[in-house]
Amino acid sequence: MLRVLTGALSLTRPWSSPRARGCVSDVTARDPEIQVRALAGPDEGITEVIMNRPHARNALGYVFVSELLEALAQLREDRQVRVLLFRSAVKGVFCAGADLKEREQMNDAEVGVWVQRLRGLMNEIAAFPAPTIAAMDGTALGGGLELALACDLRVAASSAVMGLIETTRGLLPGAGGTQRLPRCLGVALAKELIFTGRRLSGVQAQALGLVNHAVAQNEEGNAAYHRARELAQEILPQAPIAVRLGKVAIDRGMEVDIASGMAIEGICYAQNIPTRDRLEGMAAFREKRPPRFVGE
Repeated sequence: MLRVLTGALSLTRPWSSPRARGCVSDVTARDPEIQVRALAGPDEGITEVIMNRPHARNALGYVFVSELLEALAQLREDRQVRVLLFRSAVKGVFCAGADLKEREQMNDAEVGVWVQRLRGLMNEIAAFPAPTIAAMDGTALGGGLELALACDLRVAASSAVMGLIETTRGLLPGAGGTQRLPRCLGVALAKELIFTGRRLSGVQAQALGLVNHAVAQNEEGNAAYHRARELAQEILPQAPIAVRLGKVAIDRGMEVDIASGMAIEGICYAQNIPTRDRLEGMAAFREKRPPRFVGE
């Protein structure tokens, strides 16, 4: 059963730009391009961000990016969100990357501003307080893969196709790809993939460590979504504050030397000590029962 967050669905205005008027993502009567759904019942705590721009293969256009930014701003304040799952409503596509039709209408200065906005979007995803999972059931190229790289975990269908292909278009990754891919795979391999613009299948991506899991696609085209949801279900029972602080410790610690990282870990641990959930975890261990964490 799904509970729809209508606040995040009422997003209809494109980002204001000198050339936004008349572009392919201009305001129309079509459905929102970003839909947000909070699962109920045993899946309560999992919230889905559903990308739904079929006519442009979920390309990162004005409306799409504006709606996604607004949804993230609302969701980051919702303590009921324990796992945020990104998926596509368009069969065979996760996100095709930048909307090149819109970009053709921009001058050089506008392109620079727009790419900076995309970089900011990916940073917002990366900084989201709860764990994030990308369910890649289809194509994830350029900015689409950069979006997935901004997530904590990635699940792909074995038949999915992904890559930072910007060099084949006369560009370089500009929404975090040059920074997140080497941190994920190592410098030499990231350089090889970016320099060549190579495309990978889900199976190849898993072998390299680019995705956590690769699964055989099903007839409905949503096998990665189901595996991602199973992964989210494994996170749900754990202490929410401890999980969030663990994310902070890992993310910030990876950017500094190990001694500084240890200090960051210590700060995060100290913040977790006074929580009710820590006391509940100790009590549950002592009483030999499952813990009942409340996120406090």
